Amino acid sequence: MKMDGHKDQSRMQSRMNTQDMKNIAMFLGCVIPNRYPAIERATNLVLEGFGIDVLELKGASCCPAPGVFRSFDKVTWLTVAARNIVLAEELGADILTICNGCFGSLSDANLILKEDAKLAREVNVHLEKVGRRFNGSVSVRHIIEYLHRDIGVERIRDVVTKPLGLRVAVHYGCHLVRPSSERHLGSQDYPVFFDELVEATGAESVDFPDKMMCCGAGGGVRSALHDTSMAMVEHKLDAISGVGAGVDCIVDACPFCHLQFDGGQVEIAKKGGKDYGIPVLHYTQLLALAMGYSVEDVGLSQNAVVSKEFMEKVEGLQPRH
Repeated sequence: MKMDGHKDQSRMQSRMNTQDMKNIAMFLGCVIPNRYPAIERATNLVLEGFGIDVLELKGASCCPAPGVFRSFDKVTWLTVAARNIVLAEELGADILTICNGCFGSLSDANLILKEDAKLAREVNVHLEKVGRRFNGSVSVRHIIEYLHRDIGVERIRDVVTKPLGLRVAVHYGCHLVRPSSERHLGSQDYPVFFDELVEATGAESVDFPDKMMCCGAGGGVRSALHDTSMAMVEHKLDAISGVGAGVDCIVDACPFCHLQFDGGQVEIAKKGGKDYGIPVLHYTQLLALAMGYSVEDVGLSQNAVVSKEFMEKVEGLQPRH
């Protein structure tokens, strides 16, 4: 992965600008290590490009998924989530999530335990059995929110060496923006921060019907009500593919949404439905491409939907002079 002089200079400047930022510890969750490890790699490449040293969150478990655990046993959900948060507290680092579900679970648990002393005491009774204690000393961050707030759109533009002349369908997902009263990321119905990050890469964020609709994967729907789940993702894929002049790819911020769009396209085609053939990228993969990394570097070949035309188009884009 040869880096040019402009990129090295931008990286050095970014490192100088991030020296005073709080330590950050990566929370990988379940789907990325088991299904899409390339998302982890792309995220590390992006953060390295900004001079951000990411700590390893050793011993982390499932977040756990709130749509299942919280519904059946709130205290168990809080205890498991709190243990993950405590691992970051012991490092003196905020948690950085690259999954909407993990973000929702850990962020919500962190807020509840900071505000409800009774629940915090109950959870700490359980944590003390494994030598841990929740103190409420760190924050839970999402990679999209972190890049937008702490890094900023202008600095992202500065590290782009290969502007992406792509038409992109942006999928926010549910837990990134909801509930808006806790996320504080603007309107949950008409947000713009993710679109701004996409357009900082030189791509165009293309509007489409039902953009803020759920992909159909979360809350146990994909497992328990698979036909309903597939109908939901098919509806979104129809809306995306029906946009005038089409789109080059879908960009998400969550590996479970990623699995739903990527694997879902294959499932729909196998059942005799439409063969959409739309590549799906996590935002950090898109940004890494714009920073000059190759499609091999960011692992696009690991996707179920692999488009030779898309890869050739990306590789054929000209660097900024």
